[in-house]
Amino acid sequence: MLFKVIYANEVFDDLQKAIDYYNSRKKGLGSRFYKTVKIQISEIQSNGLGYQIRYKTVRCAPLKTFPYTIYYSIHQDTKTIMVIALFCDYRDPKIWKFRLK
Repeated sequence: MLFKVIYANEVFDDLQKAIDYYNSRKKGLGSRFYKTVKIQISEIQSNGLGYQIRYKTVRCAPLKTFPYTIYYSIHQDTKTIMVIALFCDYRDPKIWKFRLK
C-alpha cells in the first residue's frame, strides 16, 4: 500500500546539514547521500509497516550505506507517513524526541 509522505519542517534542515557535511568530506558524496535517502523514503512509502516501532508510535528505517536513520510515524486513518527526523546514529536520540510534542 502506498502512503502519502509528509515531512516535519526540521527534516529539511536535517537533510541539508547532512548533505553539506558529506560534500565537505568528498565531492559528490552529499549527492549519494541524498539519493540513498530518496530510495529509503520510497521503501517506507510502499512498506511503512515493515519497519520496527522503537519509540511508542515512531518507526525507524536505517539507511543502508550511511549511519543515519529515518524516524517516522504512520497515520492509518489518513494513509500518511509523517517523517519526523533524519538523524545520525552517532547522536543522542533524545535530541530529536522533542519533535514528537
